[in-house]
Amino acid sequence: MVRLKDIAARTGVSIMTVSKALRDAADVSAATKARIKAVAEQMGYVPDTSAQGLRTRSTKLFGLIVPTTTNPLFARLVLAIEARTQELGYDLLCAHTLNLIQREEYAIQRMVARRVEGLFIYPVHRLQPEARVYRELAERKLPVVLLGHAAPFCSQFPSVAPDDLAGSFDATQHLLELGHKRIAFLAGPIAAPWAHERLEGYRRALREANLEPEDRLLFQAGSTVEEGAKAAAQILSEARGYTAIQASNDLAAIGCASKLLDQGLRIPQDVSIVGFGNVLTAEFFRVPLTTMRQPKHRLGHAAMDLMSKLLRGQRAESRRLPATLCIRASTAPPHTPAA
Repeated sequence: MVRLKDIAARTGVSIMTVSKALRDAADVSAATKARIKAVAEQMGYVPDTSAQGLRTRSTKLFGLIVPTTTNPLFARLVLAIEARTQELGYDLLCAHTLNLIQREEYAIQRMVARRVEGLFIYPVHRLQPEARVYRELAERKLPVVLLGHAAPFCSQFPSVAPDDLAGSFDATQHLLELGHKRIAFLAGPIAAPWAHERLEGYRRALREANLEPEDRLLFQAGSTVEEGAKAAAQILSEARGYTAIQASNDLAAIGCASKLLDQGLRIPQDVSIVGFGNVLTAEFFRVPLTTMRQPKHRLGHAAMDLMSKLLRGQRAESRRLPATLCIRASTAPPHTPAA
């Protein structure tokens, strides 16, 4: 392991000068800094961040807590945050909640124990208006940025999220413009604010077209492929006369579409389907999926912008980024109502 005294011996300066140069101290000339840093890089020097933390009381750590990085919705978001984290000279600790409250609470407590300087959290949503662990975070005044909508239990923290209501409105409007009038809707998790907004966007678009939403065309589908397939089975047995299906997320849409195709229906000839999220699988599905493209990478950058403001002691306002319609092969004008 390369030490400061090894660099000092190679460059012919004192250990203190090497230390100051690597910390960009003002009393070391730019030329000396450049020479010492170049030698340190050639020798493969790696700073001891734990020792630096003891001196400066700074850990240079961020915490990131998401349901799971196997969900394609989070992949680009995490990549964007990680890239910006490195640019700022920080390291990133990651934890998965699997959408379980107990795992989320444990992850937050462990991050706090590691003295992270900021937390990015995709909240595990509850129906309760308050959550003790979020109240404690606020009391600690730890910088926190929510990745997704704030619910009442975490509304004290700034958030970055797509404009789900407007995006869902646009998805329904796309189907209406194609001529569909009876559109089934696959709703997301009951406790999730984004699911409520996407359902409301669907209803508003129908009402603006002078069509009253029908409860019998509303199905609970959650946010997984398996849940989407179960909802499709329910649609096949209960719904009549629909010509299109709108899902609140891509994975549920893909599960639903797979089930319909396996049962002999043709997409989009018999039924059109639109999703939300634009995960990679959507583009390469058996019938490429029309969907709303979430700005996942830009959401990650926006989250880091908010965190940077919080670290500087500035006010950080929540941000909504627009989702855009991505038309593929799964939607077309209606032919006949699905049997």
